Amino acid sequence: MAFAIDLYSRAIVGWSAATVKDVAFVEQCLSMALWRRDHTSRPVPEGMIHHSDAGSQYTSIRFTETLTLQGLSASIGTVGDAYDNAAAESFMGLYKNE
Repeated sequence: MAFAIDLYSRAIVGWSAATVKDVAFVEQCLSMALWRRDHTSRPVPEGMIHHSDAGSQYTSIRFTETLTLQGLSASIGTVGDAYDNAAAESFMGLYKNE
């Protein structure tokens, strides 16, 4: 499962579920999040930061190009750096407990 959280509003704005974790899977989630922001009159400003873990689907050339085309800046910390994805880890912890 992939999901996008708008940290400002603390809302889940995109999600995707699949049996394979590939670039198309995370691009679908990102597309939903961007679409929802556009249709709520809050388009993504140029340079907005996209946080993710260091999974191969997020570090691929294709996904990096997708972020650039959307005007987003990638922010991937070092492996094991909990600060970049603390909100996502917290959410997944709640989800897994349920």
